[in-house]
Amino acid sequence: MSYTTDAIKNTAIAGHVGTGKTSLIENILLAGGKISKAEPVESGKTVSDYSEEEIERNISIHSSLSFIEWKNNKLNFIDTPGSSDFIGEVVTGFRSCENALLTVSSDTGVQIETIKIWRRLNKRNMPRMVFLNKADKERASYENSFNDLKSKFQKTLVPITIPLGEGADFKGTINLIENKAYMIPENGKETAVDIPSEMNDIVEQYRIIMIEAAAEGDDEILEKYFEVGTLTADEIRKGLIEGIKANRIVPVFSGSATLGAGITSLLNFIVNVAPSPNGLQEFIIGKDGEEELIDISSDKPVSAFVFKTSIDQFSGKLSYIKVVDGILRADSELINIREGKKEKISKIYSAEGKKLEETKELYAGDLGVITKLTTAQTNDSLCAADNQIEFSHLKVPHPVYSISVSAASKKEEDKLNQFLHKAAEEDLTFQLNYNTETKETIISGMGELHINMILDKIRDKQKIAVETKTPQVAYRETITKKASGSYRHKKQSGGHGQFGEVHFELQPIPRGEHLKFINTIKGGSVSKGYIPGIEKGIAEGMESGVLAGYPVVDIEVNLFDGKEHPVDSSEMSFKLAAKGCMKAVLEKASPTLLEPVMKLTVLVDDKYLGDVLSDLSSRRGRVQGQDAIGGGIQQINAEVPQSELLKYAIDLRSITSGTASFEVEFDHYNPISGKIAETVIAEAKARKEAAE
Repeated sequence: MSYTTDAIKNTAIAGHVGTGKTSLIENILLAGGKISKAEPVESGKTVSDYSEEEIERNISIHSSLSFIEWKNNKLNFIDTPGSSDFIGEVVTGFRSCENALLTVSSDTGVQIETIKIWRRLNKRNMPRMVFLNKADKERASYENSFNDLKSKFQKTLVPITIPLGEGADFKGTINLIENKAYMIPENGKETAVDIPSEMNDIVEQYRIIMIEAAAEGDDEILEKYFEVGTLTADEIRKGLIEGIKANRIVPVFSGSATLGAGITSLLNFIVNVAPSPNGLQEFIIGKDGEEELIDISSDKPVSAFVFKTSIDQFSGKLSYIKVVDGILRADSELINIREGKKEKISKIYSAEGKKLEETKELYAGDLGVITKLTTAQTNDSLCAADNQIEFSHLKVPHPVYSISVSAASKKEEDKLNQFLHKAAEEDLTFQLNYNTETKETIISGMGELHINMILDKIRDKQKIAVETKTPQVAYRETITKKASGSYRHKKQSGGHGQFGEVHFELQPIPRGEHLKFINTIKGGSVSKGYIPGIEKGIAEGMESGVLAGYPVVDIEVNLFDGKEHPVDSSEMSFKLAAKGCMKAVLEKASPTLLEPVMKLTVLVDDKYLGDVLSDLSSRRGRVQGQDAIGGGIQQINAEVPQSELLKYAIDLRSITSGTASFEVEFDHYNPISGKIAETVIAEAKARKEAAE
């Protein structure tokens, strides 16, 4: 069965590790009749945690798409991992959905990943809801958790359901819109009953907060509220619709995912109040390269965005798509805008975790899966010939942890690279690069767990022995003073010989300018035809410096004189002369080493701030600023040498008990000297000797 755009609701479920996201999805599927039993996470049988590594580790690693049909609506849900190592999967969920649902444990309140996810939602200005889970746990407190949310986030929080009892006394939830209690379900279904009289005062307290928030969403409703002092259920819903769509309010729910409590009210609210894709907009890349907005509409020729790619051993490549324009139908043909090639759409599916349900069509706003596309990758745009547009790409964070990898057996090197490329195709936060300078294959990801998951899979499944080591740092060399000199290349070996002589003056130039070549020869002592050879020689001479063999940067080379031979000179002769002159003059120009310096941003809990700052100081870090961003979280901005950050993902996790996170990107090169430079030079020479 297909659903029109206004009957589709897309919700990404996110939250800190262990807050019950997967259990919530499991009981949503049970309530929607998609499964006959909600399985516990530890059973390894849940719908959304279906990969072998997820089952083995009892954690979510991949985002998972599922749906139910509820009151003539199609509700798509994307379950996302809670670990920061898999933040790319959260980005996928937020990009493809119009709503976010954050799970927060009632017994712990807001945690660090909650805050980081909230900030990511703020950047997207994305509507969100909060499910205060685990109301049945010891020390669970709706009031404390609600107030914790209020104190840490600058949003109007609106209670929609509250618990009927807490901890061992938890009996169900109270729906403040309907003014009904829903008891812990029996046989998978919650039943509505009258609210116990002893709850009247607390219900009235929270209903006033909800009704006032709803009244502010519509002028007519606000006027009625002032006149009558209350609102009907329909009026409350109407007022909340505007508030959540404009991202002014955050609805808050209570429940216990493992007991299936609070699910019915949550689903009813999503159907009645949460935004559908209808009338919303999607970002595209305009003709000038800037982002533009287009309306999501089924009235235009079809277009779709590939937000996720997965490789299944049975079904092959699975392309997860969001239809933005038109109606996508099976047995159709679209154009891959990146490739400029046609893609045959044979069958299309809705998904229940790894289970695919074939459907004939998907309307604009719907999420689904296409199998066995030949060219499509994540971030691709698939469009009808008369509606060719390119959608904005997923904005994934930079990797923060890198290692060098190689196969223990050289015979398996190609096989290893093949599977690493497949992993990079599925996961945009996993990157694979070959460093031609250090001759290393470098893999990068969001943390040690992220990298180890991929390598363990290759070791176990493909039986490839993989060796890892810390990657080499890409140092550079430059000069610190002006120097000049000459070099003559002369060789006679019968017949035509080789002759070329050049005179160079070198001086430093500002960081980042790399090379400036000037020809100031007067009188034509070197013919113009030999200048390209000289420039090639300069480039080759800069490939390996005189201190440790690292590339040379940021120099000006002035060719001010030279000599040529009428018979023996050639472009090759002058190239070799220029290369020799570079080495000779570099040695006289006080060469120095440069190290890459990274821009580091750390998010850390107040209680670990001192430890993190002390650690940064020991890493030769320079703190540029420190800001309290709310929720008891501090943001540290610093500049730190790359060599000091090679294992920072592991060390920061240890210092902060796994609660902090960081982002890092290259910023600039800085000179180094003394013992640090001596160590770098000694290590480079040792590697060279070992290779010879």
